[in-house]
Amino acid sequence: MSSSISSSDVDTGPEDYGTGVGLSDPNISLHRRKMLDLINRLHTTGVQMDMDLPMIAVIGSQSAGKSSLIESISGITLPRSAGTCTRCPTECKLSHSEAAWKCIVKLHIITDASGQPCDVKNTPFGPPITDKTDVEDRIRRAQRAILNPSINADKFLYDSELDDQKPEDAELSFSKNSISLEISGKDVADLSFVDLPGLIASVGSTGKDRDIDLVKALVTSYIKKPSCVILLTVACETDFENQGAHHLAKQYDPEGKRIVGVLTKPDRIPAGEENRWLKFIRNEQEPLVNHWYCVKQPGSKELQNGISWAEARSQENDFFALTQPWSTVESQYQKFMRTANLTERLSTILSELIAKRLPEIHNELYNILRKTQEEMVQLPKAPSSDAVGEVWHVVGEFMRKLSRRLEGTSDEGGLLQKIRPHQDDFKRAVRSTAPNFIPWEQNSLRQNQDLPDADFLANEEDEQLVPKAKKIYVDDVLKHAQRARTRELPDNYPFVVQKEYIRQFTEQWAPPANVLFDHVYDILKEDLNTLVQEHFAKMGRGGAHHSVMMIVHEHLDAATERAKEKVDWLLELEKAPTTLNIHYYSDFKGKFLAYYKGCRDEGELTRKLQTYKAPPTHQHGTTFQQAIFKALGGLNEAGIAVLPGDLPKLLPGDPMDPALGIMAGVRAYFQVSYKRFSDMVPLAIDHEMILGLEKGMESAMRDGLNLTGPDAKSRCQMMVQEPSIVASRRTDLQKKLDRLHAASLELRKLLV
Repeated sequence: MSSSISSSDVDTGPEDYGTGVGLSDPNISLHRRKMLDLINRLHTTGVQMDMDLPMIAVIGSQSAGKSSLIESISGITLPRSAGTCTRCPTECKLSHSEAAWKCIVKLHIITDASGQPCDVKNTPFGPPITDKTDVEDRIRRAQRAILNPSINADKFLYDSELDDQKPEDAELSFSKNSISLEISGKDVADLSFVDLPGLIASVGSTGKDRDIDLVKALVTSYIKKPSCVILLTVACETDFENQGAHHLAKQYDPEGKRIVGVLTKPDRIPAGEENRWLKFIRNEQEPLVNHWYCVKQPGSKELQNGISWAEARSQENDFFALTQPWSTVESQYQKFMRTANLTERLSTILSELIAKRLPEIHNELYNILRKTQEEMVQLPKAPSSDAVGEVWHVVGEFMRKLSRRLEGTSDEGGLLQKIRPHQDDFKRAVRSTAPNFIPWEQNSLRQNQDLPDADFLANEEDEQLVPKAKKIYVDDVLKHAQRARTRELPDNYPFVVQKEYIRQFTEQWAPPANVLFDHVYDILKEDLNTLVQEHFAKMGRGGAHHSVMMIVHEHLDAATERAKEKVDWLLELEKAPTTLNIHYYSDFKGKFLAYYKGCRDEGELTRKLQTYKAPPTHQHGTTFQQAIFKALGGLNEAGIAVLPGDLPKLLPGDPMDPALGIMAGVRAYFQVSYKRFSDMVPLAIDHEMILGLEKGMESAMRDGLNLTGPDAKSRCQMMVQEPSIVASRRTDLQKKLDRLHAASLELRKLLV
């Protein structure tokens, strides 16, 4: 391992990694170890899937000497047969230790067999290795286990039948899951990095065209992250421009702030062409903030002869010390040659990048954790283990809310508040069917004259009646009455005349009753739909929502049918005119008779009587007022209670008196019957359709959803089973929360 690199020796570039990046001090080795251990533990949690963690990713094109570089840094031997060491990422976690050398191999699983994220697993793959010569075979077996996720990993450790599996027979060509090597020993540096599959320029006879894109996507998923230090290997035996790894690295780091360049195979440079590569060492060609390095690794023959790691490092040192032009490179650039210098530099870059990123990692982790928890809360409530109890609970909540809505609430949007305007419209529509009797002859000069307001109706109605029915003149009423006579006395007319006029207005009551009926039905249905949506829409996969909607609609239709029968029954009752409200009927008949007679009087008497006001007792009124006052007083003294409006009844006889009597009787009966009907129809609808909706609803829900009986449990489990997309989202969020909590625990350990 080389000595420390001073700040004057290395251009650290912009402040991307902090002002101290590139500085190495023996006094901070413990701090460096602490930082590297922390980031290794964070990677173990899998939280790198959710946030940007500092790392070193080794990339390069195939045959760029990447495997030899990894071996020289880690001190182990990698598999070199086709299809072994380049099919999945290999995480190398190196730590210096005074204990004996050992290597622990683990399978770091972050995706399932289909490539979807799964619970993060770090499974030991075999016992710890204490002999370096055993590492190569263990890695080869570990990669086979990674590429065949449906087979138990242990089989690849001990089942000899799987030893001869060809690369093309594996289930996967490449995988995001990785092999983790935890290497410690006296001659091991403090460093962590991930070795990525080499970029493929073309596929061989056993390869697949899509492998090129798979590898590129895998490499890109690492190097695109801002905190990833890209260790770019470039072979000196191949034209620089033809090595795709450099182009890919510059695509995600165009200014070269995160790239550490490594030139490999300098011994294969054709004689006389060395200066072209020395420009990289001097950072004159494709300059990088963290510079270019050059390393020399053993050749294939030397590897076959079993050269040791120490011998390889000695040969490398001799190459750069004795071989021209490397040996004569300016002294300030000598530190950019040899594996030891590169390892020291990488260790410093990574540890100080971690130190700089640590406060940001704390904040990012907190923010991601909070956001993930919020997303989890926004999901529908997770299904209960007691499916039957959960369904009954929701049904109970639905019934309680429905009962409150049907009983009536005080809020503006209450059910009854929505219905009331339609009830008022219904009452006005029925009232507007009042027979429009005109106490004048049809051909008289007054036929187009408007009737005066009937003041005695002012206390009966909220607003003045605007007649909509066809005008019925007094002479037409008399003719109708005379035609209807059979064996009656001359001053009597059959009841059928009045009954016919009553039938004419009662026949008009069905349409407004049906309109009210339809409005109430629509309001109830909309309110029910809202309640069902509120309580059942988020339950399960939608089956419960659909079933409940059908049940409540059927129940509403049944209640509607009962209400419709009652309304039809009320309409049928009104076909037979009768009333026991004799006083009310008689009172109004007298008032309407006086009103009609008064309207027929063309003189001033009726007008004055209609506007009569008794003179104050302490003042003298007009002669007319005094006369009326005396007349009324005399009648009252005689025991005859008479009001000014009753005096027209004392006017001389009128040949239209029989017709006026019929008109007064029909109009009085209208007052009785329309009030009765406009009350009873809303009451019937309310009793059968609104309040009646609650009757039997719970039993309808119980039977319709089959909440009792032997199949209740299975049916309820089906109802509460949440949609696959929600279940998948919940699982993903829970896995993410687990990773984040594990990472948070590791960060807290650093502060202890």
